[in-house]
Amino acid sequence: MLRAAGIGHGDEVIVPAFGNIDVAEAVTLAGAIPVFADIDPVTYCLDPLAVEAAVSPQTVAVVVVHRFGQPADVPHLHEIGQRHGLLVLEQGESETPYAEVAQRRERAAYLDRRLRGVRTPEGSGGHTYQQYVVRVPGNGRPDRDAFARAVRARGVECRVPVKTPVHRMPDFRRDVCLPETERAADETLALPVDASLTKREMNRIVSACNALGGLLQPAF
Repeated sequence: MLRAAGIGHGDEVIVPAFGNIDVAEAVTLAGAIPVFADIDPVTYCLDPLAVEAAVSPQTVAVVVVHRFGQPADVPHLHEIGQRHGLLVLEQGESETPYAEVAQRRERAAYLDRRLRGVRTPEGSGGHTYQQYVVRVPGNGRPDRDAFARAVRARGVECRVPVKTPVHRMPDFRRDVCLPETERAADETLALPVDASLTKREMNRIVSACNALGGLLQPAF
Protein backbone atom coordinates (compact mmCIF):
# COMPACT_ATOMS: atom_id res chain seq x y z
CA MET A 1 0.00 0.00 0.00
CA LEU A 2 2.84 2.39 0.79
CA ARG A 3 4.54 1.80 -2.53
CA ALA A 4 1.26 2.00 -4.41
CA ALA A 5 0.71 5.41 -2.83
CA GLY A 6 4.09 6.60 -4.12
CA ILE A 7 5.68 6.75 -0.69
CA GLY A 8 9.43 6.31 -0.74
CA HIS A 9 12.85 7.86 -0.15
CA GLY A 10 12.87 10.81 2.23
CA ASP A 11 9.22 10.47 3.23
CA GLU A 12 8.23 10.04 6.87
CA VAL A 13 5.44 7.71 7.98
CA ILE A 14 4.06 7.85 11.52
CA VAL A 15 3.64 4.40 13.11
CA PRO A 16 3.17 2.94 16.60
CA ALA A 17 6.13 1.45 18.47
CA PHE A 18 3.84 -0.66 20.66
CA GLY A 19 3.34 -3.84 18.67
CA ASN A 20 5.00 -5.96 16.04
CA ILE A 21 7.98 -4.80 14.05
CA ASP A 22 6.32 -5.53 10.71
CA VAL A 23 4.78 -2.07 10.25
CA ALA A 24 8.08 -0.25 10.75
CA GLU A 25 9.79 -2.79 8.49
CA ALA A 26 7.23 -2.18 5.75
CA VAL A 27 7.91 1.54 5.90
CA THR A 28 11.65 0.93 5.63
CA LEU A 29 11.21 -1.51 2.73
CA ALA A 30 9.27 1.19 0.90
CA GLY A 31 12.31 3.43 1.32
CA ALA A 32 10.62 5.75 3.81
CA ILE A 33 11.42 6.60 7.44
CA PRO A 34 9.26 5.30 10.32
CA VAL A 35 8.48 7.95 12.93
CA PHE A 36 7.13 6.59 16.22
CA ALA A 37 4.23 8.22 18.04
CA ASP A 38 2.86 7.34 21.47
CA ILE A 39 -0.28 5.34 22.18
CA ASP A 40 -3.51 5.95 24.01
CA PRO A 41 -3.21 4.08 27.34
CA VAL A 42 -6.78 2.72 27.08
CA THR A 43 -6.89 1.44 23.49
CA TYR A 44 -3.14 0.80 23.00
CA CYS A 45 -3.58 2.35 19.54
CA LEU A 46 -2.00 5.54 18.24
CA ASP A 47 -2.92 8.62 20.27
CA PRO A 48 -4.20 11.28 17.83
CA LEU A 49 -2.59 14.08 19.84
CA ALA A 50 0.77 12.30 19.74
CA VAL A 51 0.37 11.74 16.00
CA GLU A 52 -0.28 15.41 15.38
CA ALA A 53 2.74 16.37 17.47
CA ALA A 54 4.92 14.04 15.35
CA VAL A 55 3.92 15.59 12.01
CA SER A 56 6.76 17.31 10.17
CA PRO A 57 7.11 18.80 6.66
CA GLN A 58 8.40 15.36 5.54
CA THR A 59 5.42 13.42 6.91
CA VAL A 60 3.26 11.89 4.19
CA ALA A 61 1.30 9.11 5.94
CA VAL A 62 0.10 7.51 9.16
CA VAL A 63 -0.32 3.76 9.65
CA VAL A 64 -3.05 3.05 12.18
CA VAL A 65 -2.96 -0.37 13.86
CA HIS A 66 -5.99 -1.69 15.75
CA ARG A 67 -4.72 -3.49 18.83
CA PHE A 68 -6.05 -6.46 20.86
CA GLY A 69 -9.52 -6.08 19.33
CA GLN A 70 -9.83 -2.47 20.46
CA PRO A 71 -10.37 -0.04 17.56
CA ALA A 72 -8.25 3.06 17.15
CA ASP A 73 -9.76 6.55 17.03
CA VAL A 74 -9.95 6.46 13.25
CA PRO A 75 -12.28 9.47 12.76
CA HIS A 76 -9.93 11.74 14.72
CA LEU A 77 -6.88 10.38 12.89
CA HIS A 78 -8.55 10.91 9.51
CA GLU A 79 -9.34 14.47 10.56
CA ILE A 80 -5.66 15.03 11.32
CA GLY A 81 -4.73 13.43 8.01
CA GLN A 82 -7.05 15.73 6.09
CA ARG A 83 -5.78 18.80 7.92
CA HIS A 84 -2.13 18.01 7.13
CA GLY A 85 -2.62 16.32 3.77
CA LEU A 86 -1.56 12.88 5.02
CA LEU A 87 -2.54 9.44 3.80
CA VAL A 88 -4.09 7.40 6.65
CA LEU A 89 -3.71 3.64 6.25
CA GLU A 90 -5.22 1.04 8.59
CA GLN A 91 -3.89 -2.36 9.59
CA GLY A 92 -6.75 -4.36 11.00
CA GLU A 93 -6.87 -7.62 12.90
CA SER A 94 -8.18 -10.93 11.65
CA GLU A 95 -11.94 -11.15 11.27
CA THR A 96 -13.67 -13.26 13.91
CA PRO A 97 -17.13 -14.80 13.59
CA TYR A 98 -19.81 -12.86 15.46
CA ALA A 99 -20.72 -15.82 17.68
CA GLU A 100 -17.11 -16.19 18.83
CA VAL A 101 -16.81 -12.46 19.53
CA ALA A 102 -20.00 -12.63 21.60
CA GLN A 103 -18.56 -15.48 23.66
CA ARG A 104 -15.29 -13.61 24.18
CA ARG A 105 -17.19 -10.56 25.35
CA GLU A 106 -19.14 -12.72 27.78
CA ARG A 107 -15.93 -14.15 29.24
CA ALA A 108 -14.30 -10.72 29.33
CA ALA A 109 -17.28 -9.36 31.28
CA TYR A 110 -16.92 -12.26 33.74
CA LEU A 111 -13.26 -11.40 34.32
CA ASP A 112 -14.05 -7.68 34.55
CA ARG A 113 -16.43 -8.35 37.44
CA ARG A 114 -14.16 -10.70 39.41
CA LEU A 115 -10.51 -9.78 38.94
CA ARG A 116 -8.85 -7.78 41.73
CA GLY A 117 -5.49 -6.05 41.96
CA VAL A 118 -5.03 -5.62 38.22
CA ARG A 119 -6.49 -3.06 35.87
CA THR A 120 -8.93 -4.73 33.52
CA PRO A 121 -9.40 -3.48 29.94
CA GLU A 122 -11.77 -0.59 29.43
CA GLY A 123 -13.99 -2.21 26.84
CA SER A 124 -15.95 -0.22 24.30
CA GLY A 125 -18.87 -1.32 22.17
CA GLY A 126 -16.45 -2.20 19.39
CA HIS A 127 -13.99 -4.24 21.46
CA THR A 128 -13.73 -7.80 20.10
CA TYR A 129 -11.22 -9.05 22.70
CA GLN A 130 -8.73 -10.59 20.32
CA GLN A 131 -6.72 -10.51 23.52
CA TYR A 132 -7.80 -9.75 27.09
CA VAL A 133 -5.04 -7.44 28.27
CA VAL A 134 -4.73 -6.34 31.89
CA ARG A 135 -2.27 -4.01 33.57
CA VAL A 136 -0.12 -5.33 36.43
CA PRO A 137 1.29 -2.44 38.44
CA GLY A 138 4.76 -2.45 39.95
CA ASN A 139 5.09 0.31 42.57
CA GLY A 140 7.89 -1.56 44.35
CA ARG A 141 5.75 -4.69 44.69
CA PRO A 142 5.68 -7.82 42.49
CA ASP A 143 5.93 -6.68 38.88
CA ARG A 144 4.26 -7.98 35.72
CA ASP A 145 6.86 -10.66 35.00
CA ALA A 146 6.79 -12.02 38.55
CA PHE A 147 2.98 -11.96 38.46
CA ALA A 148 2.98 -13.87 35.14
CA ARG A 149 5.30 -16.55 36.53
CA ALA A 150 3.12 -16.98 39.60
CA VAL A 151 -0.07 -17.22 37.54
CA ARG A 152 1.50 -19.81 35.21
CA ALA A 153 2.58 -21.81 38.26
CA ARG A 154 -1.11 -22.01 39.16
CA GLY A 155 -1.94 -23.57 35.80
CA VAL A 156 -3.08 -20.48 33.87
CA GLU A 157 -1.55 -19.67 30.51
CA CYS A 158 -0.76 -16.00 30.00
CA ARG A 159 1.58 -14.02 27.77
CA VAL A 160 3.29 -10.68 27.54
CA PRO A 161 1.72 -9.15 24.42
CA VAL A 162 4.56 -6.74 23.57
CA LYS A 163 7.90 -7.62 25.13
CA THR A 164 9.96 -4.90 23.45
CA PRO A 165 8.58 -1.77 21.79
CA VAL A 166 9.94 -1.26 18.28
CA HIS A 167 11.78 1.95 19.19
CA ARG A 168 13.90 -0.09 21.66
CA MET A 169 14.95 -2.62 18.98
CA PRO A 170 18.47 -2.27 17.52
CA ASP A 171 17.39 -1.68 13.91
CA PHE A 172 14.88 1.00 14.86
CA ARG A 173 16.34 2.52 18.01
CA ARG A 174 15.21 6.13 18.38
CA ASP A 175 15.79 8.83 20.96
CA VAL A 176 12.08 9.51 21.35
CA CYS A 177 9.86 10.02 24.39
CA LEU A 178 6.98 7.51 24.38
CA PRO A 179 5.93 7.24 28.04
CA GLU A 180 2.63 5.41 27.48
CA THR A 181 4.28 2.93 25.12
CA GLU A 182 7.03 2.24 27.66
CA ARG A 183 4.55 1.86 30.50
CA ALA A 184 2.31 -0.48 28.52
CA ALA A 185 5.25 -2.67 27.52
CA ASP A 186 6.25 -2.99 31.18
CA GLU A 187 2.78 -3.57 32.66
CA THR A 188 0.55 -5.43 30.19
CA LEU A 189 -0.34 -9.10 30.38
CA ALA A 190 -2.76 -11.05 28.18
CA LEU A 191 -5.01 -13.53 29.99
CA PRO A 192 -7.03 -16.28 28.28
CA VAL A 193 -10.45 -15.25 27.01
CA ASP A 194 -11.00 -17.87 24.30
CA ALA A 195 -14.55 -18.85 23.46
CA SER A 196 -13.66 -22.46 24.27
CA LEU A 197 -12.89 -21.77 27.94
CA THR A 198 -15.13 -23.57 30.42
CA LYS A 199 -16.58 -22.07 33.59
CA ARG A 200 -14.08 -24.09 35.62
CA GLU A 201 -11.18 -22.69 33.60
CA MET A 202 -12.51 -19.15 34.01
CA ASN A 203 -12.72 -19.68 37.77
CA ARG A 204 -9.12 -20.93 37.75
CA ILE A 205 -7.97 -17.72 36.05
CA VAL A 206 -9.77 -15.58 38.62
CA SER A 207 -8.52 -17.63 41.57
CA ALA A 208 -4.91 -17.60 40.32
CA CYS A 209 -4.89 -13.85 39.77
CA ASN A 210 -6.80 -12.89 42.90
CA ALA A 211 -4.53 -15.07 45.06
CA LEU A 212 -1.83 -12.53 44.20
CA GLY A 213 -4.08 -9.48 44.28
CA GLY A 214 -3.38 -8.68 47.89
CA LEU A 215 0.28 -8.20 47.02
CA LEU A 216 -0.44 -5.64 44.34
CA GLN A 217 -1.34 -1.98 44.39
CA PRO A 218 -4.63 -1.47 42.52
CA ALA A 219 -3.78 0.42 39.34
CA PHE A 220 -6.54 3.01 39.43
